[in-house]
Amino acid sequence: MTALSLCLYCMTQAIALLISANGAPVLINKALGKRWAWPVDNKIKLRDGHRLFGNTKTWRGVCSAILSTTLIAILSGIEPLTGTLFGALAMAGDMLASFLKRRMGRAESSRARGLDTVPESLLPILVLKEPLALSLIDIMLIAALFFLIEELLSPVLYRLHIRKRPY
Repeated sequence: MTALSLCLYCMTQAIALLISANGAPVLINKALGKRWAWPVDNKIKLRDGHRLFGNTKTWRGVCSAILSTTLIAILSGIEPLTGTLFGALAMAGDMLASFLKRRMGRAESSRARGLDTVPESLLPILVLKEPLALSLIDIMLIAALFFLIEELLSPVLYRLHIRKRPY
């Protein structure tokens, strides 16, 4: 394998993991509705009067992201533990974004371009750059590509009635 093809292969694996981590909670929500949708924050409100994360960050979503990234890792020839960590880190980044949006007074599931994709993509690919064989340039390209995929795919998922909002 040439260096370029190896680089593209590793980037494709990382993108597949990101899509899996972020798509699994959406799909499981569509399939199960409100069943087993226990909020991660247990409905805790902080002094600012806003929830820690909100109703849309559920244990069911976290578990589905971790399970899906573990499966994608196995299918891609990546160590299963790397896939598990990837899903957990992506969800930690997603919850960080929700935490920040709540502190900014934004409603749950409101759009905050960049903040909606950057933490959940950068955290796992930065922490797992070595097991995923990613360079700094790869990481920047993956984050930018994931942002574009989210921008282009979200309206399609909305039209297919998979997402509740077009973003």
